[in-house]
Amino acid sequence: MKYMKKLQDRLTGLTDAITRFPLTTLFLLAAAVFIAYSISEEKEQTQYILTFVVGAFLSAVLQVVYERFYSNVTTRYVLMGVGVFLTAGYYLIIKPTDSLSMEMGIRTGVALFALLIAFIWVPVIKSTISFNASFMIAFKSFFISLFFSGIIMAGVSIILGATDLLIFPLNYKVYSYAATIIFTLFAPMYFLSLIPVYPGAEDKNISQENMKQKTEYINTAAYCPKFLQVLISYIVIPLIAVFTLILVIYIIKNIGGDFWTDNLLEPMLVSYAITVILVYILASEIENKFTVFFRKVFPKILVPIVLFQIASSVLSLTDTGVTHTRYYVILFGIYATAAGILFSILPVRKNGIVAAMVIVFAAVSIVPPVDAFTISRTSQINTLENVLVKNNMLENNKIKPKESIPDKDKKTITTIIYYLDNMGYTKKIAWLPKDFKVYEDFTETFGFKEYQDPVVTDSNQPVYVNLDSSASIPITGYDTFIQTNINMYDKQQNQKICVIKKDGKTYTLLKDFNKNQIDIKLKGENSSDLITFNTKEIYDKFYNYNAMKEQISLDEATFTKENDLVKITVVVQNLNIDKQNDQYDAFLFVFVQIK
Repeated sequence: MKYMKKLQDRLTGLTDAITRFPLTTLFLLAAAVFIAYSISEEKEQTQYILTFVVGAFLSAVLQVVYERFYSNVTTRYVLMGVGVFLTAGYYLIIKPTDSLSMEMGIRTGVALFALLIAFIWVPVIKSTISFNASFMIAFKSFFISLFFSGIIMAGVSIILGATDLLIFPLNYKVYSYAATIIFTLFAPMYFLSLIPVYPGAEDKNISQENMKQKTEYINTAAYCPKFLQVLISYIVIPLIAVFTLILVIYIIKNIGGDFWTDNLLEPMLVSYAITVILVYILASEIENKFTVFFRKVFPKILVPIVLFQIASSVLSLTDTGVTHTRYYVILFGIYATAAGILFSILPVRKNGIVAAMVIVFAAVSIVPPVDAFTISRTSQINTLENVLVKNNMLENNKIKPKESIPDKDKKTITTIIYYLDNMGYTKKIAWLPKDFKVYEDFTETFGFKEYQDPVVTDSNQPVYVNLDSSASIPITGYDTFIQTNINMYDKQQNQKICVIKKDGKTYTLLKDFNKNQIDIKLKGENSSDLITFNTKEIYDKFYNYNAMKEQISLDEATFTKENDLVKITVVVQNLNIDKQNDQYDAFLFVFVQIK
């Protein structure tokens, strides 16, 4: 009976969540339908799905706004209308594009994160309930709903698998349909069912006893489980302390050199700042020596570390300009510094200010004209134009191809053009050729091939290259061509590849292993060597190759040897170099012209 009562309570909670968040439920249902449709028809429905997800987040936030500040039912319907209007506006913004761009995807992700923080913060604005309690409830609810959804998905998968194996075959898509229902519809609704109704405008007229009961219920829901207390206090905080010590030692040792240029450290410091802020909020309601020490000391340590990182990131802008990722790193650094200062001077009950800052910073980063993408696009185009002008490659709003420019400038041009292409900004540059395609038109436009670092980072790193699959290999003028392979483990001598007959004469193309190298030879009728191509040329050319792209061009893959009697051309189809064992193998196209 006890377990039946709990099950009944959970079902009642889900029903209450549907009633409490009707618009959110409808948006989630619509998202699930379109996901199922895209699975069934194998057609991309990203724009519709994201629109409904945004609508679900918006309507949930507007519902808690209503609960906190209003009691009139008419206001609730007005707010629901606002949610539908804003969702429709979002759809109209993304509708013109054929597919969702990286820029719009990031903007949407940042907006959804800001809405999530608003959903946690709004119900406790100027409330007796602290932001820390609301955050703990949301934190617990997320993992509880995820855990139950995972268990249900596992059980449904077992049932479907057994049905498919023992009774009748099922379409493989049923697993995707099940996952859609569970994770798109059930999981978020179960999460919402665990979020209590916080004290709001409707509670002004209730008795003190009822208000006390409501507050006690919320405090119980916000209670940090013993397991989580132990995890945070005696495992997570000590680990952060050790990592902080290592980080401080590294900064002190490298403050005069590597720290300012170590780009790998940047994401590590961002992750460190996020972890400290998250743990600080989670530890705000836990009282023991470890958590008290953490709250007193770590915000003060966080501030100088993040300030160093901001300085390092800003210095790197001189050469690279601003990208959207660097923008967010610097913006988050400013936020983390402000958060560290506030944590150091304000009581833990005031942590809601930090949540409000998240929403403000997120809005700044996605709303023009100071958003990440407007700033990064302008910065990258200006940096590129400066480099082109410096090298006399941009005149009268037209590019003049030029090969003889410094490698540093080649690298800058290559990096920026690929960034602008990935972000879809090349069409907005007037002086680029119409319908410019970076992979096809780069060399012709700028006069040099895409810059590639001459040496790989690890001297023992293996090399693998393959011919661009779209490359068209001309065969005009050759008598024959054939595909063959070379392998250093195959040590046969004078191994026949093919026989060529021309003008009544017979020629033999073969490969010969000689002194740890493989030669491709053409022999005449009297077994004399007419021409020899040493494949070590291929090995030497690509030994230190560090391609920016996975594929190599036809020009890079082509090797030609010629004398008065024969012309032989070798085109690398793919090549593997094992540096540790000094071995290489490859598939080659061999073209032969007998004069």
